Amino acid sequence: MAKAKSGKSGKSNTVKRPDPPERSIDARYERRSKAFGRLSAAIADGKYLVPPKFLQGQARRLHVRTTIREDHAARITESSKGARDKFDKLAGCPYKFFRGTALLFYRDMVGEDGHMPTVMALGDVHPANFGVMPDKNGAPIFGVNDFDETTYAPFSWDIKRGAVGFWIAALTEGALKPKQARKIIRKFVRGYATAMQDYANKSTERNDAYRTDNSPKVIRRLFEQAWEERRDWLWDDYLTPNGRAFRSNDELQPLSTEIDKFQKAINDLAKSNGIDAPDRAGELKVKDVCVRHGQGTASLGLPRYYVLIEGPSQDATDDLIIEFKAARRSALDGLVPPNAFYAGEQAERIKHGQRVQLAHGDIFYGAVEIDGKSFMSRERAPFRDDIDLDDLSFKTWKKYARVCGAALAQAHALSDDLGRIDYDVEPSIMEAIAPLDLFVGDIVRFTEEAVARLQRDHAFFREDHKLGAFDSLDVVFR
Repeated sequence: MAKAKSGKSGKSNTVKRPDPPERSIDARYERRSKAFGRLSAAIADGKYLVPPKFLQGQARRLHVRTTIREDHAARITESSKGARDKFDKLAGCPYKFFRGTALLFYRDMVGEDGHMPTVMALGDVHPANFGVMPDKNGAPIFGVNDFDETTYAPFSWDIKRGAVGFWIAALTEGALKPKQARKIIRKFVRGYATAMQDYANKSTERNDAYRTDNSPKVIRRLFEQAWEERRDWLWDDYLTPNGRAFRSNDELQPLSTEIDKFQKAINDLAKSNGIDAPDRAGELKVKDVCVRHGQGTASLGLPRYYVLIEGPSQDATDDLIIEFKAARRSALDGLVPPNAFYAGEQAERIKHGQRVQLAHGDIFYGAVEIDGKSFMSRERAPFRDDIDLDDLSFKTWKKYARVCGAALAQAHALSDDLGRIDYDVEPSIMEAIAPLDLFVGDIVRFTEEAVARLQRDHAFFREDHKLGAFDSLDVVFR
């Protein structure tokens, strides 16, 4: 303690030293994260507080800079090429910036919509996170396809994220005008509402699936474009001339010495998922392992491995590829209004989200530990693909947005069937969005404001990136 000074009253006034600052930048970021958790709870409780979306000018620029540094702390500390590549990619396009900065987006929404029904939220809804993927039998289906950010949250958070994603993608990828983007958003929200009403009436969400035989034309076309024979896919993109291993190139870095480690990971996955090896997977024998470089937008720079599984023919024409990707906590963690539903940690949370939102999903979607770190897993497939946004006409954009809204509604409707929600979700959501015209208008207005803020944030980021702001973390001084 500092020495006491005597005041006029003759009493001793003790001067307390300030608390010492955090000893590391990790401690500072952890304190900042917890502060947002308290902010979320306070806003949800009705207290009048100012979230960061109201910051302007230099204050906003510093918030953007610090949030992006915090979100990428591990990758920046490692000075990874993946981090530099990601920041270059984000600087080049507002849509990619949106996709790669979910934490920034959700901190602007901290504590909002606590009165709305809770669902298993996808967490990162945008046009590229719907696509064709394998179902439990290895057949192609269409639906939501990226579960990295899944957690329990108000259903409206997914709709708002999706609306902003469709708007900014329509402008940057589709070269459309704001007036057209506004119509696309309305189709997205109304597609969601129509499908949710159907599920409220018929309760068919557990059995429905978008397949090649029952999908709208815009999705059937995607199935056709995505299809490729497995043999051609393996030999054209992955295998060495003898078919026994991964080739080496800028994207694939073989790790043949790690086969035993990943055989254990495959065995652990099979055990935790209760997988009886399907006929198409042979004996789940690992042939080779590689590091996959340069994939993804938000996850670019995170460890990612491909594992080659020998197929039943043993002639390299029907091998499987299982992907293992490092898991992190959800960007929504600590920001959603407090609720009673827990999704789990890291890869277990992602696994739970996929199991809830895809009733017939990939059996290899799971969670394992490798070298003490949490990884999610999924099957790669010849037909795993998403739509080419720059090829869409305005008319097709509207149709695609409507289908994606319906697919999101199905994912949400499963929250009380396969998830932990303990009340009837569908009628609750329909009540929450009534009257529909008002709800649609609210989402459009939210989107216009969020897109304008996003464009300003992107300009701040581009300038800071050019000046080297993301080559290092914030520094804590005494």
